[in-house]
Amino acid sequence: MSATNTTIPTLDGEATVPAYVARPDADSSRAIIVIPEIFGVNAGIVQKCDDWAAQGYLAIAPDLFWRFAPGVDLNPDVEAELNEALRLLGQYDVDDGVKDIEAAIRWLHGQGAAKVGCVGYCLGGKLAYMAAARTDIDVSVGYYGVMIDQMLHESHAIAKPLMLHIPTADHFVSPEAQAKMHEGLDPHPKVTLYDYEGLDHGFAATDGDRRDDVAAELADSRTRAFLAENLA
Repeated sequence: MSATNTTIPTLDGEATVPAYVARPDADSSRAIIVIPEIFGVNAGIVQKCDDWAAQGYLAIAPDLFWRFAPGVDLNPDVEAELNEALRLLGQYDVDDGVKDIEAAIRWLHGQGAAKVGCVGYCLGGKLAYMAAARTDIDVSVGYYGVMIDQMLHESHAIAKPLMLHIPTADHFVSPEAQAKMHEGLDPHPKVTLYDYEGLDHGFAATDGDRRDDVAAELADSRTRAFLAENLA
């Protein structure tokens, strides 16, 4: 495996998006976009990219906040840094985020990837849902995505497989919001939802205070199988 920091062209070609890229030892026709949380391309996201590359995927993590705060690298277990991440989130336009994901899809195809999937966390989980509805990505997975209940009107456009991991005690996603997600998405033939009872936001973080080892390993095993099946 090899890794580097690079830039990829935006969709309009007028700027570049900073990104971390991890490449497998052998050329691969399968690629994964790791969509970060609000904490930027930090050590946890870098590790997730490296893990995917070790499994044979070309993996990329774009810098979501590059337009106004490039290079963000925050620790969710430090209160001041968590507050800074929430402040940055208030400035972020998710429509721009989908454009950046689409730019990453285009770049990955140019690198030889025949099929591209994405795995997103928190804000990235929402963007994974939006990518499933708005782009031609081959498969999407979202962990503890926020505000998806407010975007269910887009679900009719989901044509490729989508998996969502939902912790039932997520303090950013109310029980009412979770119920709406199930009501709106359970009948959808392309969408699979998994609940994780009693767990909170961030349970599948690479490490740190939020991680729950048992649930993270279960969710990640489901994700690996889902992506392997749909990127074959």
